[in-house]
Amino acid sequence: MYTPTAKGYFSGCGGMELGIMLSGVELIQSLDLDKEATDCMKLNNHYFSHSVLNVDIKGKTVLEQPKTDIIVGTYPCTKYSPIADIHGTRTGDDLFLHFFRHIAIEKPEMYIVENVPGMKKFKVVMEAMTKLPDYYVNVFCPIDAANWLPQRRKRLILIGTRKHFCISSPSQINNRPRLKDILEKNPEVEMPDYVIKRINGKYRDLPIIVDPEIPNALAPTCVAHYSKDLKDLSTRLVKDKNSKYGVRPFSIREYARLQGFPDDFVFENKRSSYKLIGNAVPVHMGKWVGSVAMKYFN
Repeated sequence: MYTPTAKGYFSGCGGMELGIMLSGVELIQSLDLDKEATDCMKLNNHYFSHSVLNVDIKGKTVLEQPKTDIIVGTYPCTKYSPIADIHGTRTGDDLFLHFFRHIAIEKPEMYIVENVPGMKKFKVVMEAMTKLPDYYVNVFCPIDAANWLPQRRKRLILIGTRKHFCISSPSQINNRPRLKDILEKNPEVEMPDYVIKRINGKYRDLPIIVDPEIPNALAPTCVAHYSKDLKDLSTRLVKDKNSKYGVRPFSIREYARLQGFPDDFVFENKRSSYKLIGNAVPVHMGKWVGSVAMKYFN
């Protein structure tokens, strides 16, 4: 069996890349500008023994890097999200052009893009990613993390290949873990005053509360801003009869489990770990992408 090689850009803490590795793809290089993210990957060298670069893709030339069969790009999606309309920043982003530059020059056998469904509304971005000469492109939107995990998280997955290849959308697995299965028995969670205030209706928006005892209960999307200090930890809560107020925030490990990270994947016990996890691609989604790649190359 042929083992394809891959390198990733905008790798974050490595959710997508861990998934494709678990499916059998050999990862050669990861790259991200966020030092905390690359430090997290290096902290998990029992999974990531390859080269992990903490550099800006804008200053990285294509031909100085190792050539691989697959190039993966999970460039930031903030400006493609509907929430950006509120802040007047929903303008797209030029980072996709740097990913496009690497595809156009290296011309790998396969390239993979992951982003929010809102990316489809940006015609220039979609044209660049789907109209490259000599590539057949499959776009899947939305792909929901709920196929594999007890979390609602819809994403766009785009797969370009040099040869025509029929790819089927994934379906929900039979043994998807329940929300109650991923909860810790004795979680370490913060309960700042603002969490209690939101529970008591002191803010305009009430928290999203999920009950793990409901069959097939799904957590809301794990968001990066859960890491922020001002009220964000109070926006998504889970019922817990052992908690003083009957509800509480998710712990860091629970957040990681909702994204499919194994328990031996190390996240530091600090608020910013929520950001790393919330920005990650669910590991199982990456594993599905990797399984598609393995079928293509074999």
